[in-house]
Amino acid sequence: MRVVSWNIHWGCGKDGRIRIHAIIDVLRKLNPDVICLQEVASNHAELEGNAASNQFRQLAGAFGGYQPVIEPTSEIYQNNLPRQFGNMLLSKYRINQVHRYLLPWPPDPNSPAGMPRGLIEAVVDAPGGKVRVLTTHLEYYSPVQRMAQVRHIKYLHWEACERARLFQPDPSMDSPYQLGFRPGSAIYCGDFNFTPDSPDYQELIAPDEGSALPLVDAWRLRHPEIARAPTAGLHGFKWPERADCFDYFFVTKDLAQRVTEVEVQSETAASDHQPIVLDIA
Repeated sequence: MRVVSWNIHWGCGKDGRIRIHAIIDVLRKLNPDVICLQEVASNHAELEGNAASNQFRQLAGAFGGYQPVIEPTSEIYQNNLPRQFGNMLLSKYRINQVHRYLLPWPPDPNSPAGMPRGLIEAVVDAPGGKVRVLTTHLEYYSPVQRMAQVRHIKYLHWEACERARLFQPDPSMDSPYQLGFRPGSAIYCGDFNFTPDSPDYQELIAPDEGSALPLVDAWRLRHPEIARAPTAGLHGFKWPERADCFDYFFVTKDLAQRVTEVEVQSETAASDHQPIVLDIA
């Protein structure tokens, strides 16, 4: 099973031009089973390069063999036209369930900027069994909001693990209640907007008491002695000031032994972030 996570920066490359076809070409070469994308835009002509097209539709059309799940976390209407911005997941594997979560956005007087943030969860029939694949893009400007989002993700993870432990099918219930088994086993990925030395990172991987499966940084599983490859700050983009890691894969501990590789694809300049790849046996 191969999962790719990528903040595509609405397809805007270092020359300020939008080339969604370049994003699509890179993804096709990587040949993932599940694609997790952040910063997908629709009808946002004011964004650098003019992101006026519906990128959710373009990406879904380019990967016709995949089931698309979209989550525009920001939706603003102008002349009755929705301007959308957010996350997207596409899966070759059959999807059994989809859950979309709006993450906390507490008021922060020290950081009035920002936007709503969300989390997509898809339960997929992977070759090794059902697994939850989740992708997100956390707050950049406000540490207060970002920490609240990390803590809510940890709560949602505990909730899923506890529901998996208690699950009993009940055919007598009406169909909306028949969601089926939703496993604790999970892959979390995306642009977390924190660095490996940050308190947010430590909060996410800190073990919890109770039934939640511990989350493990997949990079550390495969490269424990190697400096982390940067996922942003390459190819001369204005942001960030220096190359660093903002994008991650975290897996539940029961999947740790099945992680065969985690890589950052540093060659492409199609976005200000680099795609990251997770391979699981």
